[in-house]
Amino acid sequence: MNSPLKFIDSQKSNFFNTIRTRVDDYFNSQKISKKANRAMIIKTVFYLALLVFLYGIILLEVFPLLVNLFLAMGLGMTMAFIGFNICHDALHGSYSSRPWINKTLGFLFNLIGANVYIWNITHNKIHHTYTNIVGHDGDLEVAPGLVRVCVQEKRKRIHRYQHIYAFFLYSLASMSWFFRKDFMKFFQERIGKHENKHPKIEYFNLFFYKLVYYGLFIIIPLIVMDITWWQFLIGFLAMNFAEGLVLGLVFQLAHLVENTSFPNPQENENIEEAWAQHQMRTTANFARKSSLATFLCGGLNFQIEHHLFPKICHIHYPAISDLVKTTALEFDLPYHENKSFFSALRSHYNFLKKAGSGL
Repeated sequence: MNSPLKFIDSQKSNFFNTIRTRVDDYFNSQKISKKANRAMIIKTVFYLALLVFLYGIILLEVFPLLVNLFLAMGLGMTMAFIGFNICHDALHGSYSSRPWINKTLGFLFNLIGANVYIWNITHNKIHHTYTNIVGHDGDLEVAPGLVRVCVQEKRKRIHRYQHIYAFFLYSLASMSWFFRKDFMKFFQERIGKHENKHPKIEYFNLFFYKLVYYGLFIIIPLIVMDITWWQFLIGFLAMNFAEGLVLGLVFQLAHLVENTSFPNPQENENIEEAWAQHQMRTTANFARKSSLATFLCGGLNFQIEHHLFPKICHIHYPAISDLVKTTALEFDLPYHENKSFFSALRSHYNFLKKAGSGL
């Protein structure tokens, strides 16, 4: 990665050494693996079975069109949950200690519309290293020109309404991702400060697996189902709007909420703090005590723990979160969290309103 940006060690870098030791001690004392356990495997089977069931029952047209419309929305949400719960862990290498299992489960990402190769660059390498740093973290490009998230971005008159229209834009997230963003990121000269030089096989993979996705969710339904093109279009859009809204909301609640920071590199292109300290200032949890939120979001409601320990399976985050919070407070570091999904949603709304007003 061609990026001069560096984090500067400080006294508080001892925080990460301390919390890493405490987390290791927890797993050693419990005599358990940091990877997937039985509960994680059951969750994996459940989501994959639900995907196959919904896809199959829609194609077979067992129910009337109106019911199929709601099933299509459920299918879209299920694909988002598979991304959160299975692919995300697998692509971080945290699902299993066996690389082939991670690679196999991560491959599902291609089948539900995303591109594994681009995700590994934009998310694993860039976002996890340069969280909330404008010009580096591509995840801050929520809707360029339409949504303003930090003071470094030019404010437009339309931004004063972004706390209202942004939620509609989120529903377009999957359509944008699967039909535009992956291609755009792949062929642009740089992603953040990362210079794009792709292996030749990735050109083939990009187009081949996109065609597989289009075949599964566009061509096959049009051929197999006894519906008109406009009926299909309504169902396809409903599926993607539901998926996009889930993706957009969950992703934004982790970093674009009140109190999270957007550090500015110094003139020497350095961040004047340690990496772990930076993660604590730029990341937030939500609904940490909710089993339902954790089951649906795949631990993305534990973003703090995930950013500190991306190689640990998310199924363990609830157990180690109190350790992380206690240690952060000991080192006088913030532990940003919203108690529920709806309080996080409200915080994100307030964040958008403030950023749009130029405050």
